[in-house]
Amino acid sequence: MSPNPNIDTPLLELKKIRKVYPSVVANDEINLTVRRGEIHAILGENGAGKSTLMKIVYGATKPDSGQILWAGNEVKIDNPAAARQLGIGMVFQHFALFESLNVMENIQLSLDSAHSSGNLSDRIVEVSEEYGLPVDPRRMVHSMSVGERQRVEIVRCLLQKPKLLIMDEPTSVLTPQAVIKLFETLRRLASEGCSILYISHKLQEIRDLCHTATVLRAGKVTGVTDPKVQSTQNLARMMIGGELPECRLQPKPPGNTLLELINLNLRSQEPFGTDLKNINLRVRSGEILGIAGVSGNGQKELMAAISGENLLLESGSIRVSGQPVGRKNPAERRKLGLTFVPEERLGRGAVPPMSLADNALLTGSQNGMVRYGVISQIATQNYAQRVIDQFKVMCAGQHALASSLSGGNLQKYIVGRETLLNPKVMVVSQPTWGVDVGASVLIRQALIDLRDSGVAVLVISEELDELYMMCDQLAVIAQGRLSAIKPTHETPVETIGLWMSGQFEEASNTIP
Repeated sequence: MSPNPNIDTPLLELKKIRKVYPSVVANDEINLTVRRGEIHAILGENGAGKSTLMKIVYGATKPDSGQILWAGNEVKIDNPAAARQLGIGMVFQHFALFESLNVMENIQLSLDSAHSSGNLSDRIVEVSEEYGLPVDPRRMVHSMSVGERQRVEIVRCLLQKPKLLIMDEPTSVLTPQAVIKLFETLRRLASEGCSILYISHKLQEIRDLCHTATVLRAGKVTGVTDPKVQSTQNLARMMIGGELPECRLQPKPPGNTLLELINLNLRSQEPFGTDLKNINLRVRSGEILGIAGVSGNGQKELMAAISGENLLLESGSIRVSGQPVGRKNPAERRKLGLTFVPEERLGRGAVPPMSLADNALLTGSQNGMVRYGVISQIATQNYAQRVIDQFKVMCAGQHALASSLSGGNLQKYIVGRETLLNPKVMVVSQPTWGVDVGASVLIRQALIDLRDSGVAVLVISEELDELYMMCDQLAVIAQGRLSAIKPTHETPVETIGLWMSGQFEEASNTIP
């Protein structure tokens, strides 16, 4: 390469990039130009080909045809190590971390040059604090929430001082304060000449941050625009090729209490986890209760307690349809009508190397898929196909592996799988994490429809807009404590922000 590339020469050019899988054309003759110091958004629905294209740039996937130009010279990026040598770094949507190692060890594995443990540990602290993404280098990854793991991924990439930084849904599980700090960092990097390819389904973020947006639909480029001159509605129309549907939440009186937590206390099983302290809540038939909070404040532990992953000393601390279930395992709770969607879709929500039909069997075996101890393949396949059809999951059919789906399509499948089990109580954590605007509306409306049919729905989310859009009542979890529960229309965003810092009155076991 020329040692002094022309400043006007684009840093990255893709010409007619094509990638075909057995069941889908992921990228179809894609052209893309990224200039130095430009923050360039890649927009599109789940399954539009965004992540595949970024993996090609990063060397994690090889294109079938097309050219990649780096600073005006054609290059072959055969693997991520080759990409990093060019100066390309990537923060993946699905984290590539070893749970049995600590933060420093994970970061050490990804660096192409050797660093002493002491120096690297100091650098991690320095960089993470500078960028407003604090992480403890000694902390074990398996004890971290999704949001905390996202911080590790971002810090790991920034340590490499990339010339091109690819970010795939980087703010999905960050707090609003952390997003503001991250944007300050990205703008500073861009001003110093670093180019950024930015994938996000949060259209207002795109408008606030990015200089250019390239829109993909069904693997093809359908437009290039300046997002700052477009409304979020226009960007959504460009993505989905039509008008964006809206959620419909009609007020209605709730029914009987179907899920109740009474003075729930639970010590975290992780050394860096959050203990739950005196949690009280109830969710009634025909009601959606939303729980907001900064990642790592007990959401993971609360989900594990309700689902039965962690059993309690007091059976009566959790009641489903009036029955104490604190000592019952997840299967026993499912028999009482409890279904749940965990925040980690790969690993907890679905088994990646298994087909969608087999993944349906994991939670639906009691719904006609197993008779007299024998699995009905027809029933599992039919059920999986129903989920695919009703939730518009883009995939190769019920035999497709869970790992072959985009993040948003897998999320739609998991939510749909639990929804069609006709639950009495539905508990969902981060329902639309990494999901495009159209699919987000579909998932939220599905939860609202459950509520309207008499189901008690509990939603744990870090998306405040989402909670205000679909919840009848709101509470906040902070440091393992739960705030008082208030009607959504009586609870200003400013109040929720104050509660997130732990300044609130706890909910009592005499909730009105």
